[in-house]
Amino acid sequence: MLEGLYVDQVLMHENIRAYPIMPQETSGVDMGSQMIYRYSLKESDYPTLIIVDPIYDEERNVIPPGYYGLALSDARDFLILIQSKKAYAIIPVFKVEEDATEPSRLNDKKYKKQLKKEARERKEVNEKRAKAGMPPDEEKVHMEASIEYNPKGFYLIKYERGPVRAWGAIKD
Repeated sequence: MLEGLYVDQVLMHENIRAYPIMPQETSGVDMGSQMIYRYSLKESDYPTLIIVDPIYDEERNVIPPGYYGLALSDARDFLILIQSKKAYAIIPVFKVEEDATEPSRLNDKKYKKQLKKEARERKEVNEKRAKAGMPPDEEKVHMEASIEYNPKGFYLIKYERGPVRAWGAIKD
């Protein structure tokens, strides 16, 4: 009890604490005001691409090594390499595939019935999770991103999210 009082009263006093707990004034770009942030999927909805070595282009611009989110444009003609809400590269797509059996599966009566049952169960579980202060349980989507170097002088990037697959290339 004494520790709680000490921390609450002494360490949180405005003259002792060098920096406030929360910023008193916001400056710069407001969170969520950038285009890539405002009109995009949640961060967890992008497959993660790991780049091990720096990638240079002809003008010696570099994509540094790191973890990147890989997003497919709405028109499905570009892959966007994103890190911390900043687009690092726009990669042209040369091939896009979509699972042809997906529409027929979604229109199947048995599958629709199963989806309704799962949605009802998920709703019940989410109500219980909300009472406990937990985030809601969401349906998982298969996501995968990979990059490999081709000796012919380009990097091949594979994007997969749900039934959609796309391939793009970065010239070395």
